Amino acid sequence: MAAGSHLITPAIMCGGSGTRLWPLSRETRPKQFFELTGGRSTFQQVLLRVRDPKIFTRPIVVTNSEFRFTVADQIQNCGCEADILLEPMARDSGPAICVASELAQRRDPAAVVLVLAADHIVHDDEDFRASCVKALAAAEAGRLVTFGVRPTAPATSYGYIKPGARLAGTDAFAVEKFVEKPNAEIAAGYVKDGYLWNSGNFLFRAAVMLSEVEKFEPEMHAVARASIDGLTTDLDFHRLPEGVFGKAPKKSIDYAVMERTTLTAVLPVDFGWSDIGSWAALWQELERDADGNAVEGPAVLLDTHNSLVRSDETILTTVIGLDDIIVVATSDAVLVVPKNQSEKVKDLVTILKSGKRPEATEHKRIYRPWGYYQGVDAGPRYQVKRIVVKPGGKLSLQKHHHRAEHWVVVKGAAEVTLDEDTRIVHENESIYLPIGSMHRLANPGRIPLELIEVQVGSYLGEDDIMRFEDIYHRG
Repeated sequence: MAAGSHLITPAIMCGGSGTRLWPLSRETRPKQFFELTGGRSTFQQVLLRVRDPKIFTRPIVVTNSEFRFTVADQIQNCGCEADILLEPMARDSGPAICVASELAQRRDPAAVVLVLAADHIVHDDEDFRASCVKALAAAEAGRLVTFGVRPTAPATSYGYIKPGARLAGTDAFAVEKFVEKPNAEIAAGYVKDGYLWNSGNFLFRAAVMLSEVEKFEPEMHAVARASIDGLTTDLDFHRLPEGVFGKAPKKSIDYAVMERTTLTAVLPVDFGWSDIGSWAALWQELERDADGNAVEGPAVLLDTHNSLVRSDETILTTVIGLDDIIVVATSDAVLVVPKNQSEKVKDLVTILKSGKRPEATEHKRIYRPWGYYQGVDAGPRYQVKRIVVKPGGKLSLQKHHHRAEHWVVVKGAAEVTLDEDTRIVHENESIYLPIGSMHRLANPGRIPLELIEVQVGSYLGEDDIMRFEDIYHRG
């Protein structure tokens, strides 16, 4: 970094509605938490990309309260650290960036903030870091710098930026104008005329961004200040106050500030970027075989070309005689769509939501801070689940009013509390938990604990839980 330059505070936006890569990505677990490319989730890739202590300080992650344990788990699993800000509800990127900037400025009045999306990918991390350093001069001079990606094709799924004159003493350019997503003909013209893709990633001094927010969106600015004033600590998380943060206008930072301010700048970059905005975009990023196919999971293709076929878990997916398609099979949903129409998936999710289909938003596998459970079978008075508890994980001390449970351990060893008794239940052993009994499940071992749970009773809803003690502070 240049002498006198400030370290950069990454602010990672980790929300998302989980619609564009449905049925893999859903509202309860959006795409940034999945391993799409490179062996780690895109969120973890972002964390590792900004870990260089010569350039970056401790990141701030802004996420939904429902994702907090997944976020914390993925941060820990890649050996990183971060401050986690919990939004009580989504208010778009404007308020999220505003509260992150406010927190960064209170840490350091001269803070420089780098806003990054958790679900984007970058192929050249070194070039990315070099670009951040290049953008510093313009940011420290009071500019709000956006990273403009040099187009590799006339894409219709991105907004564009028309760069103006070069800013003296920097590698950045003034922004002549922002333009919305174009059709194919207009996009081709933009590429020919030197326009850049708008990556939606920004670098700026926190004080400058907050000043511009106060100018254009004074209510958003006031809510951000009051929200940081009212922060509370819950385990390793920082909760924004619901009654305060909920008053923030729901508006993107583009509409709130970037398209209204005179301080924008753009840095042209070539570090291999994609927002993975559709299954077709993901196909572009994956390794493909001689027929142009990207195959993930158990799948067999015959006379099929230039397609993406992804099959999760143990479902064998087969495709014959089709070209340029997307097939995604999960345990509870299957998507088949021509590759050139994959951006319509979010419209399909809207239809599913209107029909109150749980598959629209919820995964069959439900993640909890201690691990996860997944439905196996269900009937009028019973249901069967597979439960996996990570090492050191512990469920709440609880009881049920309407169901009894049978636990069969199939891997590892379970520490089971049943009323006044605590015992170890080993692999290939079982235990019965009567209706109304006080019980708790924990994994004291060093490998994941797996068990099959059979519930029997007159009501099997997840709300039939009375918690008495919970190390994760859930209600």
